[in-house]
Amino acid sequence: MKVDILAFGAHPDDVELGCSGTLARSVSQGMIVGIIDLSYGELGTKGDVQTRQKEATRAATILGIKLRKNLGLPDGFIANDRESRLKIVQILRTYRPEIIFSTAKNDRHIDHRNSNRLINDACFLSGLKKIETKDKNGKCLEAWRPKVILEYIQWEELKPDIVYDITGFLEIKMSAIRAYRSQFFNSEENPDITPISKPGFLESMQSRALNLGRLIGTKAGEGFTSPNHLSIDRLSVLIR
Repeated sequence: MKVDILAFGAHPDDVELGCSGTLARSVSQGMIVGIIDLSYGELGTKGDVQTRQKEATRAATILGIKLRKNLGLPDGFIANDRESRLKIVQILRTYRPEIIFSTAKNDRHIDHRNSNRLINDACFLSGLKKIETKDKNGKCLEAWRPKVILEYIQWEELKPDIVYDITGFLEIKMSAIRAYRSQFFNSEENPDITPISKPGFLESMQSRALNLGRLIGTKAGEGFTSPNHLSIDRLSVLIR
């Protein structure tokens, strides 16, 4: 199965917070989109692995995404090591995405910034023919390097290199985020307050999208940085 886009998150809910409006719009345009969670988020203060997996499945359904996998890397200790790189290389060569969405290049959570370097390095290594990887049937997978890497914005307010218009898809994004009830809401059973379960956090996510939309003259947007030079072949693609 070849996909057009693969979005990577260090934990379930990272992708939803960072770029789910873009993914939902891409799905509506007929693109094939997948999500790869690097860890199960087992160290999270709120919720447990089983609950978060159910929430991740629910969020993917809201976004219209059919492919979602978890690589089972250790939450809190995601490292840019050989084993982790090769796991991602195998995913890249299996699904052959053109566009990658990555965690933020700089962020409060160490897993986010460590995952960013890991994903970028794995994308490079995936294009090297002498690195051998095989599918579940033992067949060698061909080298593949994605053409574009976009890094979504997470906790820190980074200046985006590009803002993508998600007008008409903000509510889908917020619905996908709200699917993670264990993380963003407090209850008598799980009263612990975390930075993302404090009152006002979800509103701040919506406000960010509205403000990015304001900057590009639309109703809502999502911002991305890129480690690559983004190229175009027609100036008309810059005209809305």
